Amino acid sequence: MNFVQDASERARNSANELLRTAGKLAGASATVGVAVVRAAIEGQSPAELAQGAGEQLRAVSRTALGLPADNLPAGARPGYVNGSALRAKGAALLQRSADVSFSESAEYVHPAYARIIDELAPDEARILRVLATDGAQPAIDVRTGRPFGVGSSQVAYGLSMIGELAGCRQTDKVPAYLNNLERLGLIWFWKEPVDAGRYQVVEVQPTVTEAMREAGRAARTVRRSIALTPFGVDFCRICLPGELTIEGTASA
Repeated sequence: MNFVQDASERARNSANELLRTAGKLAGASATVGVAVVRAAIEGQSPAELAQGAGEQLRAVSRTALGLPADNLPAGARPGYVNGSALRAKGAALLQRSADVSFSESAEYVHPAYARIIDELAPDEARILRVLATDGAQPAIDVRTGRPFGVGSSQVAYGLSMIGELAGCRQTDKVPAYLNNLERLGLIWFWKEPVDAGRYQVVEVQPTVTEAMREAGRAARTVRRSIALTPFGVDFCRICLPGELTIEGTASA
């Protein structure tokens, strides 16, 4: 009797599992169907639609069945960007640029500014404001000394007092801040220096003296500067409050 009950219980469990799997597969098919319709609207060719639908259906079916999904095609991976959609946007931009009847507003705002401002730390906004009001700031690279500079290696890069001047709350993160601002295209490190007298205070800072000690007896400094790019100037003009006396920039 117990054997019969056990067999019956196993049969019920198997049936329930089959129903759950069938539901998952149905949901997966619906998901792929929606993706196919969206891709068709975006202008993909029938061949692309068929291939993409097949790959996505196989991928989500494997997931629904509990099988490994390491071989997901590009179109089924998180963060996948449809190339056809990007080309359509690019074509729309070119068409708009060729439309003589279309005119930008007087206060044109670059579409990237909204994204960029969300990627800034508060201290980074302080650094931008200093560059926008006080102009380029002195920066120093420290290198090991070699005859004629041959074989010289860099020990420290872009050392400055811009964090203290800007009133940054976490001055130890200033190198990371500057990297991010450079990544976003808002600042660059000039090869040309600013006025020589402005480097004297920077050169006696602990970070510089420590780098010089690490570089050895023949250590040398390379004077550079940090400034806003033209893109950064416009960003500050649009996005930072108050009157900004933005001084000139130059190419990197």
